[in-house]
Amino acid sequence: MLTVENLSFRYGRHLSPVLKNVCLSLEDGEIGILLGKNGSGKTTLFQNLLGISRPQGGTLLFDGRDMKKMSRKERAGKVAYVPQHIQFGALSVYNSVLMGRIACFGLRAGEEDCRVTEKILADMKLETYASRNVEELSGGERQKAAIARALAQEPRLLIFDEPTGNLDIANQQLIMEEARKIAKEKNIGILCSLHDLNQALYFGDRFFFLKDGTIKYSGTGDIFSAEIIKDIFDIDVHIIEAENRKIILGGKINED
Repeated sequence: MLTVENLSFRYGRHLSPVLKNVCLSLEDGEIGILLGKNGSGKTTLFQNLLGISRPQGGTLLFDGRDMKKMSRKERAGKVAYVPQHIQFGALSVYNSVLMGRIACFGLRAGEEDCRVTEKILADMKLETYASRNVEELSGGERQKAAIARALAQEPRLLIFDEPTGNLDIANQQLIMEEARKIAKEKNIGILCSLHDLNQALYFGDRFFFLKDGTIKYSGTGDIFSAEIIKDIFDIDVHIIEAENRKIILGGKINED
């Protein structure tokens, strides 16, 4: 379980804080969605969780352990990251996924690393792409390869930064369905940033609305209201219910 309590972060001693007393919790198997305008602190929060940046205040706990005291290798065994812009290089799908094991094997992969890689390729239905160069794949296929590489770390928490931002509608659906399947079948927590509010409502379990570096609202899907969306995104929306689901109708998010 991930617990963030009163997390604060600034990029320089004399600069204004980017994160201010951020609190959130996420259980194993849950999908948590971060929502907020660009510049609200989503990526900075991810960087703190990944150990790329170090918070000036607050606590980061995973299963009750202080993440700030974990080694890079130990943290890599618990948290994996799928960035918005994926860089693979001229590698086959197989070798790209195998690279997710590098924290486990160092310079040379062993039999266990190959076994884990082959199983993940099978689970993600990527076996037929194993020998292909990742750069030759479609956007959705590359994103699946990136998720497979992250899973090769055998993490307990997956962090996705805008996983559907550069995909068409069909591949957006594919990736989010795959993420939900992974969370539930492997009991892995997923923390994900999204801009599409309806997509977030459909796939998320818990929601965290960021504004000016702090989580102003959080909860389950019941928390969504026109007033909160107006406050966070400065847009007017209308929320209806159809087939026991909320659907958000309204203007485009203003990404100042």
